Amino acid sequence: MSSKLPIGVATIVRPLIILFISYIFIFIISCTPTNLSKQFEKKTQENVVSKKSITPKSKNKVLEKKEDHKNKHDDTLRNIVLDKTLIVLFAEDDDTKTTKQFLNTFELGIHNLEVKNINLQIEFFETEEDLKNIIESNLSNGRIFLGPIQTKYTKILNNYCDYKVMFFSFSSKSSLAKDCIYLLNFFPKNELSQLMRYLNEDAKVALLYPENEYGYLINSFIDDIIFESSAILVNRSSYKDDLSNVRESIKELGKYELRKYELNRQKQILSSKKDEKSKKRLKKLEKFKTTSDYDFTHVLIADYGLNLLQVAPLLPYYDIDPNIVQFMGTGVIDDKTFFYEPSLQGAIFPGIPETRRIKIINNYIEIYEDEFLRISTLPYDLIGLINFIYTKEYKLGDVIKLLNNPNKKFDGIDGNFYFKDNMIERDLNILKINNGNSFVIN
Repeated sequence: MSSKLPIGVATIVRPLIILFISYIFIFIISCTPTNLSKQFEKKTQENVVSKKSITPKSKNKVLEKKEDHKNKHDDTLRNIVLDKTLIVLFAEDDDTKTTKQFLNTFELGIHNLEVKNINLQIEFFETEEDLKNIIESNLSNGRIFLGPIQTKYTKILNNYCDYKVMFFSFSSKSSLAKDCIYLLNFFPKNELSQLMRYLNEDAKVALLYPENEYGYLINSFIDDIIFESSAILVNRSSYKDDLSNVRESIKELGKYELRKYELNRQKQILSSKKDEKSKKRLKKLEKFKTTSDYDFTHVLIADYGLNLLQVAPLLPYYDIDPNIVQFMGTGVIDDKTFFYEPSLQGAIFPGIPETRRIKIINNYIEIYEDEFLRISTLPYDLIGLINFIYTKEYKLGDVIKLLNNPNKKFDGIDGNFYFKDNMIERDLNILKINNGNSFVIN
């Protein structure tokens, strides 16, 4: 039973002794002698059959059989009733605070949305083998699994798609989104695409990114995404993850030395003139370190966390003026921590205004007396989706059809969302940072 709300959540903790006994049992079975001669004979026959030549006529029959098999498969899925018990998967090495928040948010979602007739069976696992055992002991047609959180565990899920089950994982690895695996996270490609589409034809973008997994990901997306935009990409520069060469990268991006040289040249020319107009202009130029004739109108800073707070101030330090050049970030900038940084005032990013989630934030703080993590909207929106599916009494085939249609959108805490290629995407606004807050500008 919940200590905070009048609902209960089924929880199962798998003791290690059960795992030990399972391993002993598997070991004994694996050591049992097996007659391989008959298996080899059968395999040989199968290979001979598979090597028969296929005439055009027999090819058509093969295609007809495949189509017939697909239709039967679809009909089968349409008749599979969803299991009312959802298996929630958490790893023992998940971040403790995240696990606690996700459990609380599942509970809060069930309570607030008045979800009925479903049960959450909470399973904790320690290893990949443990996870496999949990999944395999709960395989039944129409079963839905929520989790896991980490990518390293999500990688094994596609082994079970033939069992007519579904997984909603929180992994950020987009390549894992396929077959029966649907991913819920904040995906930078979705954010970047909507940010670039906001820019007009006069926009010239420079990309500044760290040499780490996130930076490389943004760099790999930018070329394709910019083609969908009216803007153009004019420059890019990277820096090491430890920031050891970030100053040199920013200088290179903004052509600092070149612009400094040009400014000094103009000063020398003006200093040789004696007219009042030249003197007045020279006095004005003395205030600057470089000229302001940038090659770009916008600079995308593709970093996050403490590194972002160190990188952003270096841009104006090396005369990339945020009053002239528009600073931009991805969705990771959607955090109060960045809203007070002087160099990020006026910066824009893709996201949803906090007013959309302020109710759930206050609700969570009031009940659980803890701060609400930004990522905790994910399990809340997932419960909303699950509730919709069960309320409509959809069969497994109906759910798959629903999620494979990107035109079907759901109202979530983080705005309207839908699934495209098994990954969640959102309709995002463009927000601008100003004095500790952000507001919608599109």
